[in-house]
Amino acid sequence: MRVCALASGSAGNCFYIEKGNSAVLVDAGISAKTINERLNAMKLEANKIKGIFVTHEHIDHIRGVDVFARQMEIPIFATKGTIENGFLCSQEELINRIKNNESVDIDGLRIESFLKSHKAAEPISFSVVDKEKNKIASVITDLGYSCKNVNDAISVSDFLFLESNHDIKMLENGPYPYFLKKWVASDNGHLSNKQAALAVLEYSNPKLKNVVLSHLSQKNNLPSVAIKTFRSLMKERNDVNSNISVSLNDIPTKLFSIG
Repeated sequence: MRVCALASGSAGNCFYIEKGNSAVLVDAGISAKTINERLNAMKLEANKIKGIFVTHEHIDHIRGVDVFARQMEIPIFATKGTIENGFLCSQEELINRIKNNESVDIDGLRIESFLKSHKAAEPISFSVVDKEKNKIASVITDLGYSCKNVNDAISVSDFLFLESNHDIKMLENGPYPYFLKKWVASDNGHLSNKQAALAVLEYSNPKLKNVVLSHLSQKNNLPSVAIKTFRSLMKERNDVNSNISVSLNDIPTKLFSIG
């Protein structure tokens, strides 16, 4: 299995996961043109993509879904709440409703959904399983706290794209108005660097080889701050030796191999 973030942050999110001749996207929150450009830059083939799995209806997660799905005739998978509260695609036959705890098999991949806490209609995240090698990559962003579903996903993952949205002090002292600061820090807002690190510290297992800190705020965080916070807390776990990196809005990550 190979994975990368094509983009991650408040301006757009799109994650690519591949097994053999099949691949899926988790979210398509950048334009179809940008998706294609970044796939080409990574020497990845758009015609391998067999599904777009949408976490929730916010524009930074669905911006490119309609055009990219229609261009490539790719099925879209989303919950009832997401479908009813966001425009996903004008070609309605491409839209597939899934439950918030459902699994979908696409060739050698099994895509497992689970509920999380965020200010959206029916927000979910996904763990993607390599059925042959039983390796698991989870994409977990846009959540206010690490609930049991999230902790369970972290505990079995070999690879994590995990939200590390803000530094608490930078948020408190930053330019956001009070009501927005309050929401970001709430249980249906976004995960802080410290919350992300503590979740991995407590629930990860030694097979977790990579954590890509994702959905970083451009105003209330810095990659160096996120990584420093994570590494300082993870020192308490001698049995977990994960590589820590970040994903950004404007460039893809490298292509990671799992297993």
